Amino acid sequence: MTHALVLAAGLGSRIRHIAGGLPKPLMPFGNSTILEHNLAWLAVAGIRDAWINLHYGADLIRSRIGDGSAYGLRVHYVYEPELLGTAGALKNFGPAANQSMLLVYGDNVVRFDLDKLNQAHERSGAEATVVVYDRHRHLNTGIAGGGVQIADDFAITRFVEGPKTARMSSLVNAGVYRLEPSILDLIHPGVSTDFGRDVFPAMVKQDRKLMAHIMDDAGLCLGLDTPESHAAGQSLLSDNRLVLA
Repeated sequence: MTHALVLAAGLGSRIRHIAGGLPKPLMPFGNSTILEHNLAWLAVAGIRDAWINLHYGADLIRSRIGDGSAYGLRVHYVYEPELLGTAGALKNFGPAANQSMLLVYGDNVVRFDLDKLNQAHERSGAEATVVVYDRHRHLNTGIAGGGVQIADDFAITRFVEGPKTARMSSLVNAGVYRLEPSILDLIHPGVSTDFGRDVFPAMVKQDRKLMAHIMDDAGLCLGLDTPESHAAGQSLLSDNRLVLA
């Protein structure tokens, strides 16, 4: 796996009043920006090409990231005139989405062993593997990501998006997926479609092979898309509980 799709087209409405006009992925975090932390991590993990979708603040992102060579990557951009949701965006990525792919949400900072994800995905034969963290065990900022229930073999038996999932499971969607192009039949061109609300629940309902991969013990997931979660992440940095290269 040497290419990744990075979602960076969101409006950032929840964090707009502290972002100073910047798109979420370009908000400062530590010594860099959220998006640059992601790109640097992907390059170290062996990714060579990254496709980034754009909407709000598209020119600012292009100007800051350039061709990706500063991060050891080749970066390609796809502009999204109308927001299509986290899954609907795949239809705009063209040939990059017609092969096995890694997808990363550009407004989270994550760290985990990517090789272990790829091995688990290929071993299981899944159509989609969702990276999850344990809210009680892994470093996180308390984001209200999708709650995930799994069977003993790590098959996902229930996926619920929204803030009321803490009672359902301690496992939370980390916003990183290994995907096969066979899932594209669940995404209709030009229709806003979300992985957490639409695609993954549909896969569970249709008994399609949707697996979870629990990140390794050293893994972390910092959702930084609200003022509260961004402040929590900054606190981790200032208290030296988190060090990002």
